[in-house]
Amino acid sequence: MKFLFDLFPVLLSSSPSSSSTSTRRRRSAIAATVLQIGWLKWKRRKVDKMMWVTLAIIAVFGGATLALHDETFIKWKPTVLYWLFGAVIAGGAVAVPQERHPRDARRAAAPARRVWTRLNWSWAAFFVFMGGANLYVAFNFPTETWVNFKLFGGMGLMLVFVVLQAVFLARHMEEKQ
Repeated sequence: MKFLFDLFPVLLSSSPSSSSTSTRRRRSAIAATVLQIGWLKWKRRKVDKMMWVTLAIIAVFGGATLALHDETFIKWKPTVLYWLFGAVIAGGAVAVPQERHPRDARRAAAPARRVWTRLNWSWAAFFVFMGGANLYVAFNFPTETWVNFKLFGGMGLMLVFVVLQAVFLARHMEEKQ
């Protein structure tokens, strides 16, 4: 349900259509995100930081698209979001200091640390790739193709990447004795 709740504004803004319908859909996506946050606040539930970030990005890029009547801004929105994810993950990988363990414990933890470091960097690289792929499709294909790529291609690539990460992690898991 959370996935559908998070995806609701995207679905509202993703259908390709005429210019006037497209404008209404963008306004609806902004309003839907505001309503979702209002609903969570009313129910006294925590609003994820990512939902606040999504609202800010939708409001800025969707608002610029509506105000200037230029789809360029809304086409940049997924890239900005992907690159922000990548930067946060890469920044976390760089900024988090190694645990301070006795020398023997550090040696034992080193393989696990290397696995998680590779996993973090692969996620950062994936989000950088997704941002670039979004720009490539957005500015080299018709808007209808970009919308379909954003909705279905992005989810498909994410699914494939998650499965590959699971295979990678499975190779490094130890069976419980």
